[in-house]
This record gives sequence, structure tokens and C-alpha cells, in this order.
Amino acid sequence: MFKLMRKSLQWSLRISLLTFGMAFVFACISTLFQEGAGLLLSLFIVFVFILIGITGDTIGLAAATSNEKHFHAMAAKKIKGAKEAAFIAKKAPLFSSLFNDVVGDIAGIVSGAASTAVVFQLAKLIRTSEGSITFIFVSVILTSIIAALTVGGKAICKTIAIYHSTTIILFTGRIIYYTKAIVHIFSIHHLYRLRNKH
Repeated sequence: MFKLMRKSLQWSLRISLLTFGMAFVFACISTLFQEGAGLLLSLFIVFVFILIGITGDTIGLAAATSNEKHFHAMAAKKIKGAKEAAFIAKKAPLFSSLFNDVVGDIAGIVSGAASTAVVFQLAKLIRTSEGSITFIFVSVILTSIIAALTVGGKAICKTIAIYHSTTIILFTGRIIYYTKAIVHIFSIHHLYRLRNKH
């Protein structure tokens, strides 16, 4: 019981630190892009974070419903990304929590915060002040649109995640595979070895 609680606390601490780090990065990106940005660019940033949230939820659910055996069979056939996909399926609770609770929730919070900046830009454009009926109306409409897009998008993608979990996780595995390959190519150790060969 004590060991289980300790593991739970360790995981909670790690996920909290990861959440803080990702939230910090997402918020910085959102703020940097919105500083001096036009209305259309700000709206685009909001929709990008909505899309990140939907994608995160989709991958998280696909990880939870995927079958590890499928990916081991693919890995035996030397399919790129299959080993990484098998690892995701094996660690489904971890990846599901990471993508659903961390990526999905952070993106939702950041998109909500970014939408506030859009409301103020709209208010400035239509020359209305904070607290006015027009300002409140614009704020409520924009919040409702963002909520509808987020919930509607997640609802559609949940069906896709359940019925196409293998395809989604294999695609995610390939992204990890190619990312690792790129990092390896540009790693100091690899560049040092290439230099010594010449």
C-alpha cells in the first residue's frame, strides 16, 4: 500500500512538473505570437491550440484502445515506427494521461486565455469598452464558438480514435522514430564520429 502511494506521488510530481513546463512553453509561444499580431493571426493561434487539444485527446484515447500485439507483428516486418508504437501501446496509461490530461488540458487552457486577447482586439476594432453590452456579447459568442469547436472536434475524433487506433498510434510511432533519427543525425556524438572518419 505504501509503495503504491509512493509511486503514485512520484508520478503525480513528475506529471505536475511536466505540465508546468509544457504550459510555460505553450503560454510563451501564444504570448509571443500575439504580441503585436493582427486579429486574424490571433484567431489562427486560438484555433491551432484547439487543434492541439483535439489531437492530444485523440492520441490519448487511441493509445488506451490500441493492441500492443499488432505493433510487435509490424516490428517483426521492419516497419518504421512500429517499435515506438508498441512502446506507446505497452505504456498506454502513461501516454493516455500525458496526451489527454497534459497536452489536451493545457491546450484548452491556453486557447481560452488566447481567446481573451482576441476579445480585446475585437473590442478595439469595433470601438467598444470593457464591461459594455457589446463587449460581453462578443466575449460570450467567442467563448461559445471555441467550446463548440473543442467539444465537437473531440467527439468526432473519439470515434476515429476507437476504430482507427492502430493507424493513429503507428503514425505517432513514426513521428517519434523520425524525430529520434533527426536528433541522432545532429547529435554532437554522431557529428564527432563523422569528423573522425574523415
